Amino acid sequence: MTKQKTLFLISCIIATICVFVFFAKDTAPNLTDDQNKFKILSTIAMVDGIAKEIGKDKFSFDLLIKGDIDPHSYELVKGDSEKLQAADVILYNGLGLEHGASVKYHIQKHPMSIPVAERIIEKKEYIYVDGVIDPHLWMDVSLWLQIIDPIQEAFSKVDPENSAFYVQNSVALKSKLLALHDEVFQLLQSIPSDKRYLVTSHDAFNYFSRRYLADSCELKDGKWKNRFIAPEGLAPDGQMSIMDIKLVIDSLLTNNVNVVFPESNISSSSLQKIVSVCKKKGKKVVIAKDALYGDTMGSKNSGAESYEQMIRHNAIVLKKNLNPSEIYGK
Repeated sequence: MTKQKTLFLISCIIATICVFVFFAKDTAPNLTDDQNKFKILSTIAMVDGIAKEIGKDKFSFDLLIKGDIDPHSYELVKGDSEKLQAADVILYNGLGLEHGASVKYHIQKHPMSIPVAERIIEKKEYIYVDGVIDPHLWMDVSLWLQIIDPIQEAFSKVDPENSAFYVQNSVALKSKLLALHDEVFQLLQSIPSDKRYLVTSHDAFNYFSRRYLADSCELKDGKWKNRFIAPEGLAPDGQMSIMDIKLVIDSLLTNNVNVVFPESNISSSSLQKIVSVCKKKGKKVVIAKDALYGDTMGSKNSGAESYEQMIRHNAIVLKKNLNPSEIYGK
């Protein structure tokens, strides 16, 4: 092979390599910062909100159950399996809340899935309804702030270099939530005791009623339970009986309750039946115009799109309706 031919062959090889490199670079995925971060997947918004305040911009966050969808009966939809498999950490409530078979399967086999409510609450704090643990612990801020530590520990484990950052954020968040707890307690305790009774669509407000509506003397002997009742059970997809309706009506009449509260993601048909029966009995009961948030948080610009806003919204709605002679904020 002549020198000229050799040089020509080398030039062709170099040109081919350059073309290959150009097209490879042009077609390579453009990874964003979020794609290079550890992925944190929370099942419900109340967990997701806490996680984001601890991790801030250090992680890529995603939420499994979005919008007004009931978390009790949620089953995976297209794309969910990939989210669960790609997550470095899965944060879920536990205590039977996420009991859909497809969700449970992925959570149980993931190497780092954390049931935050199960890790930090002493058993004596659990509320049982018909022999089953009530999973709605986020309704008591003083309990819910305790999920901060297991989340912070998980973040420090996967990203030890920023451990001090997560600890610092956790301390600040605990302080903020303690202030929220005190604010809600003082606001609702200012309602006269004989008006502090709550009726909602389903059994999501036990922890809330025990902490914020009950008198201190009612806590030890369990009389706080008389403060709250709902026609539907812990999971709103359950069957509601005539006896359930009767128990609510009897409570309304006994405690002279004049208003019941719809929930943002649940049909108010059961409450409408209750109001209708009460009317026939000569008892005027109305459905509050503003819904409470139980299993979900509010959409953007709803005033209840964060955990803190959701809890405060519920407290203000109750204050306005249970003690209308004193309008909160005026």
